[in-house]
Amino acid sequence: MYGHHSVRTVWFCMWSDRRDFSKLPIGSGTKMKRIAKFHKVSFEQFAKDWKDTFEQYSEEEICNIYDSLKLPKRATTGSAGYDFYAPVDVTMKPGEIVKIPTGIRVEMEEGWVLKCYPRSGLGFKFRLQLNNTVGIIDSDYFYSDNEGHIFAKITNDSKDGKTLTVEAGQGFMQGIFVPFGITEDDNVTAVRNGGFGSTTK
Repeated sequence: MYGHHSVRTVWFCMWSDRRDFSKLPIGSGTKMKRIAKFHKVSFEQFAKDWKDTFEQYSEEEICNIYDSLKLPKRATTGSAGYDFYAPVDVTMKPGEIVKIPTGIRVEMEEGWVLKCYPRSGLGFKFRLQLNNTVGIIDSDYFYSDNEGHIFAKITNDSKDGKTLTVEAGQGFMQGIFVPFGITEDDNVTAVRNGGFGSTTK
C-alpha cells in the first residue's frame, strides 16, 4: 500500500510531467489533416447564378467580379474557420435579406463536412445571420449539377437599427471542416444531383 507521503510524491511527479502548452509555438506538435481544397466555379456557372440574384450587372462587370474572387483562407495558424469574402459591396438595412453567390466550391474527402457560420464580429455587432442558421456543405455537393456553387443567404437582424455594410473583399462568413460518423445500420445508396435543398423530401 502507498503511504500518504507516497501518494503526494506520485501526484507531484504526474503534475511536473505535464506539458505547458502555453510555451509551445502555435501549430507545433499537431499535424493538421489536409482533407479539402477550394476552387472557383466556372465563369459560366457564376454568371448564371449571379444574374439570378443581381440582374443589374452587365456581362463585363460580372467578369470583373469573377476575376477578383478570392479563395477562402484562414486568418492565422490557430484559426479554425476559413473566411469567405464578399464579391461586391453589400449594404443591408435592418431586416433586409441578401443572397450572395460566393463563386466558390469545395472538394473534400468523404467523411467530412464544411459548416458555415457568419463571421463572429459581424454577428456580434449587427446580429448578421445565415438564413439556414448553419450552412452544411456535404462532400458530394462538389459533384452536383450546379458545380457545388456555395451560396450565402444572409439577414441583417439588428435590433438597434444598424445598417450593415460589407465591403468587397471583406470576410463575412466562415467555414469549418468537421468529421462526422454514420449509424451502424446505414445503407443509403442515393446519389446527389442538385443544389441546396436537393436532398430534402
